[in-house]
Amino acid sequence: MKICRFQPVVLQAPESLASSETRPPALFGIVEGGSVREALGDFATGWKAGARTWTLPEIKFLPPSVPSKIVCVGRNYRDHASEMGNDVPPEPLIFLKPPSAIIAPEEPIVMPSISKRVDYEGEIAVIIGRRCFRLGLNDDVAPYIAGYSCLNDVTARDLQKSDGQWTRGKGFDTFCPFGPVMETEFDVKSATVETFLNGVKKQSGRGTEMLFSVDVIIRWISQVMTLLPGDVIATGTPAGVGPVQAGDVVEVVVSGVATLRNPVIAQGS
Repeated sequence: MKICRFQPVVLQAPESLASSETRPPALFGIVEGGSVREALGDFATGWKAGARTWTLPEIKFLPPSVPSKIVCVGRNYRDHASEMGNDVPPEPLIFLKPPSAIIAPEEPIVMPSISKRVDYEGEIAVIIGRRCFRLGLNDDVAPYIAGYSCLNDVTARDLQKSDGQWTRGKGFDTFCPFGPVMETEFDVKSATVETFLNGVKKQSGRGTEMLFSVDVIIRWISQVMTLLPGDVIATGTPAGVGPVQAGDVVEVVVSGVATLRNPVIAQGS
């Protein structure tokens, strides 16, 4: 089941609807072909179909959750670690992106003027469905997963390298495109993640190539911090990362889930 979070589009809105305070509220929906049916429920209990429907042109896709945190896994594909000149980590290497970095599909990635190189990093995202903390080695992780989505871990590569830690290089506003849907029925082991730059494939990786599986990652993170419903885990990027320029379009495709598309603009555009 493909769950989305969306806003109905207000056509020819009067000036009174121009502010964010009067925009239509965000709703959850079930994507059914070319339409969206309102979804009732939540991440923990699941979803059921409501009565109202919209066609896709009548909605704006929003990020499928509003996380309290985005936990990312670095160097989780051997070939990516190698292309960056790094060793494979002996344990999951985690870092955080701020929720303020999240943007919706089709919204622009803004290249900060202080960076000379901004890279795409296509990833499979896990969305947490239930509060979890300190899961044991024998605990089943599946009940804590609400679904999977697409994510672009945009990175100011030069700042990441010069700082020696990753908060600034990973944390700019717009550096976490996320969505457009959450797939609740998904086999990460048979999945692929691909990134296209202006229609040209640049990255391709399989879930089976992850050094640390989703189960291992969630158990590992839960030993450090409490994961809450809607929280996002970015599972790492395959080899092939590279720079973007203003005017580019980046697409992250997770098989069986969706395509996440975002244009790139310069700061101040």
